[in-house]
Amino acid sequence: MKIKKITIREQSVLAALLLIWEDSVRQSHHFLTEADIAGLRPLVLQGLAQIPELWGLCTLDGTYAGFMGIDGQKLEMLFIKGDQRGRGLGSLLLAQAIEKLGVTEVDVNEQNPQAQDFYYKHGFYQGVRSELDGQGNPFPILHLSLQEKLKKGGKL
Repeated sequence: MKIKKITIREQSVLAALLLIWEDSVRQSHHFLTEADIAGLRPLVLQGLAQIPELWGLCTLDGTYAGFMGIDGQKLEMLFIKGDQRGRGLGSLLLAQAIEKLGVTEVDVNEQNPQAQDFYYKHGFYQGVRSELDGQGNPFPILHLSLQEKLKKGGKL
């Protein structure tokens, strides 16, 4: 696997990443309905096109197994293709985000305990809790920050 910066946002690349997002969400965001996923799809596609930093995790044959999007110090999105989950790929992307790209913040759905556990395991802790998500839906968001020791150059 190789992590590479996605600099050209061609429709085919965005479509592949959107499929990974949807596959991952179906496996981890059990609180979302089909209507919720359908409503989020165009917002995610727009986010993929506009996020300042977009990084893909590529297999040897050049297909994407996962991706992450970063805006400043905030990890805005990290998704791994369903059949690739549980193999350490999310940790590989997150290590790159923290150690090389300066990420110190991430938001996670309160109703997604797998994601919470993942980020807590990697040194994040909960700060503020928002009752609604970014679209005003009743899906509480936990705003997480990286522990101070990791911010100062410690390793994961």
